[in-house]
Amino acid sequence: MGIPRPVLLATAVTAGGLLLVPLPASAVPGRDDSRPRHVRESGDPATALLQAGRTSAATAAMSGTPGPALRKDGGYPRRTVLEAPPENPADKSVKLGLAPYHSLAPRLNALQELGSRVSVEVAGRSAGGHDLYLVTVTAPESAREAGEQERMRELIENSPAEAAKDRRIKSSYKTPVFINNNIHGNEWEGTDAALGLIEELAKAKDGRTRDLLARNRIYLNVTANPDGRIAGTRANANGFDLNRDFITASQPETRAVRQIAIDKQPAVMLDLHGYVNGTLIEPTTPPHGENYEYDLFLKNAYANALGMEKAVNDLGYTSAKDGVEPPVIPFRDQEEGWDDWPPIFTPQYMPFQGAVASHTVEFPMTVNNRSYDTLPVEELRRRSAINTDIAGAVMRATLDYTLDHRTSVIADQIETFRRGAAGEAQRPVSEKTVPGVPGIGPEDVYTASFPRAYVIPAGGAQRSATAAARLVDHLIANDVRVRQARAAFRLAGRSYPAGSYVVDMHQPKRGIAHVILSEGRDISADVSTMYDISGWSLGLLWGASVDTVRKADGGVRFDGRTVLAASPTGSVAGGRGDLRLRLDDPKELAALNSLLGQGVKVRRAADGAAVVPTSARRQAKVLADRYGVVFSATKEKGTTRLHRTRVAAAVTPGEQFALREMGFEVLPVSTATLNAGFDWSAADVLYVSSGLQYGALNPAAREGLDGFLAGGAGLVTLGSTGAAFNTAAGLLAAAPVAGNGDANGVVRVANAGGAVTGGAPAHTFVYSPLWFTDLGPGVRTEQSYAIADPLVSGHWRAKSDGSGGPGDAAGKASIVSGRSAQGTPVVMFGTEPLFRDHPKGAFAQLGRALLSGSAG
Repeated sequence: MGIPRPVLLATAVTAGGLLLVPLPASAVPGRDDSRPRHVRESGDPATALLQAGRTSAATAAMSGTPGPALRKDGGYPRRTVLEAPPENPADKSVKLGLAPYHSLAPRLNALQELGSRVSVEVAGRSAGGHDLYLVTVTAPESAREAGEQERMRELIENSPAEAAKDRRIKSSYKTPVFINNNIHGNEWEGTDAALGLIEELAKAKDGRTRDLLARNRIYLNVTANPDGRIAGTRANANGFDLNRDFITASQPETRAVRQIAIDKQPAVMLDLHGYVNGTLIEPTTPPHGENYEYDLFLKNAYANALGMEKAVNDLGYTSAKDGVEPPVIPFRDQEEGWDDWPPIFTPQYMPFQGAVASHTVEFPMTVNNRSYDTLPVEELRRRSAINTDIAGAVMRATLDYTLDHRTSVIADQIETFRRGAAGEAQRPVSEKTVPGVPGIGPEDVYTASFPRAYVIPAGGAQRSATAAARLVDHLIANDVRVRQARAAFRLAGRSYPAGSYVVDMHQPKRGIAHVILSEGRDISADVSTMYDISGWSLGLLWGASVDTVRKADGGVRFDGRTVLAASPTGSVAGGRGDLRLRLDDPKELAALNSLLGQGVKVRRAADGAAVVPTSARRQAKVLADRYGVVFSATKEKGTTRLHRTRVAAAVTPGEQFALREMGFEVLPVSTATLNAGFDWSAADVLYVSSGLQYGALNPAAREGLDGFLAGGAGLVTLGSTGAAFNTAAGLLAAAPVAGNGDANGVVRVANAGGAVTGGAPAHTFVYSPLWFTDLGPGVRTEQSYAIADPLVSGHWRAKSDGSGGPGDAAGKASIVSGRSAQGTPVVMFGTEPLFRDHPKGAFAQLGRALLSGSAG
């Protein structure tokens, strides 16, 4: 233990379509929610903003339009003739001597022709419209044999106690192994190693390979991020770090991998990354995800890691000769800083779908970012060849482990599901419960106290109904079993109406259900530093009401049915009067913006809701059905006229994505954009959270901006960059106070109501939290941190000098609003209501603020 925390030299670069718009370093703040925390702190700049233009395929992917689906019938091989995209000499892989994306389809077509072991399917499409190729390598199966494999897979998940006794499973079930490559687009080499492995397995004639393919199915996602592979960016075409998206699944690539996990149920999984020297091989340091059956996981993950370490060492690379340091296994070699706590990473999501060993592997030799631009081509190709060699070695070692431990690996997957279905307590890890893993201590023990059930009540606030449907659909998409009550019922002393949803926690995938619905845990006292975010509760952040049932002595009994989708929630009140649309949910904002885009004359109610004229009932019915929102009857006439709001946005990709999700027209801006000349007549409001510094504007740009704001257009700011912009521009009188920059998580808040926080939930998300003091005359507190202990879950410590902790934030203003001396309406956020497109229940606060600041 005690090796220093590694630093990944990886910069998040974002793109819209496949076009990049660079930002100068002077325009980029120290805040970028798409990068690992320690990279953000290092000051490495984000180098691009999401472009407004998109291909039609990318638009479909962004909107959630389904792409190709994997077959669930027929045998193997499953031959697909892939259409090759046009050759692209600008593909960033070419310089490294690696396979450009356009070469993959022809190569996979050729590999399918080598025999009967290789199958290729299109698993989905990227945000940029590129096909995602899933390769299956296994011994041939007839349709009947493949059907029998599927029957056994379903038995393992759905009836694990029965599966544990099934002799056919013990003798004949093929262990699923999943290898995910290139999820960070500028960490390339896993793709090339995968292609080499596929060819090797297709051609091999030795007995061990025949045994391997007879007893296993090997699934390889050839590139999980073709957009980034082509552009040389960490992120996809929407600007998202896909390896931070698994609990939210906002991106089509993430959803495709999630579906592979559900359909194929891998027992062992690799996720190939770069660059850490020496090769980093999970398992990780504490804290460990508390919702795993961690004893079963650690047993397999550590043993497999040792095998991968040996395979890498056997390649013979050395520090003196090649610049390659020995491999590092964080669980064994480090104390903290490389944890597996949040379920946002691919390997940390996979255990919830049955993996009993899943690993991030980081290649050692850096070839991206500055190295890509400055090193000679020969050196880059030497490094890429080493990385490809190492990637191939860890893949082969993992296949060896799975083959040699097939019986116990499958038994452990079955046991994972059995414990969930039986509602048994987890087994804390120790040297007794996980023999063979040295150094286990109390710092490694993280277990969850699973409730008996969760209930998502029907009825109540309309916002809650719309949000409840979204949450239920998300649970189902993650393969959580949800039942809906046909009649009113009582559970644990509480009454619930018909239509309420119940998640019985005696189910095989209780871990992911608990991840989604629980409040989470405050781990601030457990470790001093975390790799990424530490809190994420969808139960608190997605706007739905969720009740926790700790005990149900009579069991979870009610008249209900298992649902495959949430019931419709949209409606339009009868009669001839005007309609009221609450603006408490992002779907309501999307409906409003659609109405405004159609020219409907909507007015704003005193509490921030929208009053829709009766003449727009036809449009309202369409939108009620599309978005699941409710237009209720009202006699209010409203006050201010609402207009279609065009947002000049200096924001992160996650925020920009969320704004478009709410239907706002977004015009990306930055310091460079304004200095180059910007037509302010195209915008109604300015939103600043990233990439815009008032003091770095040239005189012409500053004059144009000042004129825009003085003309009555509004300003919305977020975080330290936004607050600094407000101060430099001399607008709202409010002093920002920065909390610990490492802090993040779910916090309690008190809402003042009104135009900005009317209908807002009692929880929100923070990342490098901020609060406001010394409020000037007329400055209103729209929201404040809870008076006592605002942090619910996450990691928020005071700084080394004792300041900046949650105690300092308690009771302080987290959102303020007012008008500047020049009359500019300003709203300032110290929270993160759009973070990575995640806290859906808080989106409307930002949307309402933009409407408040819209000109006219």
